[in-house]
Amino acid sequence: MNEKQQSLLLESAARFPPPKGVKLSYGTAGFRADASLLESTVFRVGILAALRSLKTGSVIGLMITASHNQVSDNGVKVADPSGGMLTQDWEPFADAIANAPDPHSLLQLIIEFAKKEDIGFEGRQTAEVLLGRDTRPSGEALLDAAKQGITSIVGAIGTDMGVVTTPQLHWMVRATNRSMEASESSYFHQLSSSFRCLMDLKPEGIRKNGDDNALVVDGADGVGGEKLEHFKKMLTGLCIEVRNRGDGMLNEAVGADYVQKEKVAPRGFGPAEAGLRCASLDGDADRLVYFSVILNESNKIELVDGDKILSLFALFIKEQLSILNDGESKKDNDSYQAHLGVVQTAYANGASTDYLKEMGLEVVLTPTGVKYLHEKAAEFDIGIYFEANGHGTILFSEAYLCRLESTHKTLLSTSEGSAKQKAASRLLAVSQLINQAVGDALSGLLLVEVILQYMGWSICRWNELYHDLPSRQLKVKVGDRTAVVTANAETVAVQPVGIQEAINAEIAKYPRGRCFIRPSGTEDVVRVYAEATTQDAADALASSVARLVDQYLGSGTA
Repeated sequence: MNEKQQSLLLESAARFPPPKGVKLSYGTAGFRADASLLESTVFRVGILAALRSLKTGSVIGLMITASHNQVSDNGVKVADPSGGMLTQDWEPFADAIANAPDPHSLLQLIIEFAKKEDIGFEGRQTAEVLLGRDTRPSGEALLDAAKQGITSIVGAIGTDMGVVTTPQLHWMVRATNRSMEASESSYFHQLSSSFRCLMDLKPEGIRKNGDDNALVVDGADGVGGEKLEHFKKMLTGLCIEVRNRGDGMLNEAVGADYVQKEKVAPRGFGPAEAGLRCASLDGDADRLVYFSVILNESNKIELVDGDKILSLFALFIKEQLSILNDGESKKDNDSYQAHLGVVQTAYANGASTDYLKEMGLEVVLTPTGVKYLHEKAAEFDIGIYFEANGHGTILFSEAYLCRLESTHKTLLSTSEGSAKQKAASRLLAVSQLINQAVGDALSGLLLVEVILQYMGWSICRWNELYHDLPSRQLKVKVGDRTAVVTANAETVAVQPVGIQEAINAEIAKYPRGRCFIRPSGTEDVVRVYAEATTQDAADALASSVARLVDQYLGSGTA
């Protein structure tokens, strides 16, 4: 970085002094805080995104959102060239530059990091960053800060994609780096055309069990509701009514996070919706849950969460693979075979994991966090992951898609219209409909809808796949959360010595008991999760294990 480039960066950084006494940390959700504290951070993340673009020789994404947080908050996160999350290797650098106390400290960090990563500033290569924001009032000013951060790196360009959902921006980054058109209209076209293809491939004579094609969607008064209201006009065979699409307070008693945690109907839904199929998006439309309002129960609901969405997707994919593999052996034709895997965390309800295994599916657990789930799912030919909160997607490996396309081409020429050819067509359409960059409530919603129609299932029939075990989560304040060390995807505590044996003794007291502890990633608390056959038993198990944590480490239950 020459003297002129350093001078430009120092001059720009001086306009965005960091707030006093605030320390931020980059996690799965990027940086999040009260919007009034974020201008300096967003400016600096703009610099990081430009550097990441120079390093990778690819387009990078920068999204300004705080997802399901209250409207006064905001946040910023980076999308890597694949459309996935920023590589974990760069997270410490994100923390360092966000918390640098002054422009000169910031410059020094950038120079040292660029040298370590071999990032050149003198070449012909330009950096490009796609920028997006949600509907929060603070988004526009923060977008400007991000642009100034990007352009403080000489030659870097920030392209404003406007108000978009988080998954749309991730999709656009992925599409751009694959030399595809990366506009909102091309996103909607890909989703609608693959949805139409799947609808055309429904078995004849299948009728829904007790409900029709009407769906009522809670848009969380966020960007997803606005986009779906526009997008629904492009969809045939599905009648969607969008509520909470921006006329109320963002995330205020609405949205997937609220519905999933509180297990009540969102604002604007009540007894009149009893029996209807309902869905809820979160504030930036990367989470999706379904629900039905219980008749004569005010705002109580039957929740159909991310675990059940995963189960629906897994059953459908497994069925298509079974049709494709029928009569074939691995020895006869390797192109028909696919390694299908389902990926969950220890927080997935035990009933869902048991059900998936009973269906003959391979289930793998990872530590908590989307980055771990996504990484593990990418190891399969087809990997499906979801968290109970409704965030998840399906990944198809490039190698498997190539084999599938070749198989489909052969089937078209030899047995067009056969069950195998249709199964291959459905799998290819799913790979186009689902957002493989990140969890996407809009694409996920369309896939749920088409599978329900394919199966002929009502939301009640879907919800009957299995019954969740009652569960309880607690937090225990501790002096040092790092004293807890876990293994086996956080299901076993190996430190402090002896605590796991004590937990096992408590678990043994309860039928179908399951319990684990894990340290928080952000505060000095240890989280306790417990399940059992009754709510009283789950509560008792959680409380007894919380007391064990307190005994070994702590200072009282939070």
